[in-house]
Amino acid sequence: MARVILFNKPYDVLSQFTDVNSPTPRATLSQFVDVPGVYPAGRLDRDSEGLLLLTDDGRLQARIADPKFKLPKTYLVQVEGDADPAALDRLRQGVVLKDGPARAEVERIDTPELWPRVPPIRVRASIPDCWLKITIREGRNRQVRRMTAAIDHPTLRLVRWSIGDWTLADLAPGAWRDA
Repeated sequence: MARVILFNKPYDVLSQFTDVNSPTPRATLSQFVDVPGVYPAGRLDRDSEGLLLLTDDGRLQARIADPKFKLPKTYLVQVEGDADPAALDRLRQGVVLKDGPARAEVERIDTPELWPRVPPIRVRASIPDCWLKITIREGRNRQVRRMTAAIDHPTLRLVRWSIGDWTLADLAPGAWRDA
């Protein structure tokens, strides 16, 4: 039976176990997950937080990471500016990115109850922000950030909340548990 680990990846941690080629050491999964034989199923950028799945099953790893299986990935995203319904409709209908069109299920949400980010996001008193719940079924490189930038609402904070039926609920940053 395949082992699946749910890990709440903190901000500024790489989605890999080693960082041997870096001239300056960076935090990696090995500082949080000491389980032999598991590997990340997909990736989550260093400046993003939230759910990262690890597994010891290569076929399952491919199913989770490969866009052809269209596994939904849901993100809680704090964006700069006050995203109006027209901006959200642009995401629903699809925006054109350099690597092709991308669309998302999106809704505006109240500020979620999340852990504080360390370091905190930059706050500008003269520019409001808001939170969006965005679900995509692909997972191209920095896709959510590029999509929010395409509607003129740059991402300030991005937390992956769920992948398929797996969720981050009740899992503190840096903590993990078996699924």
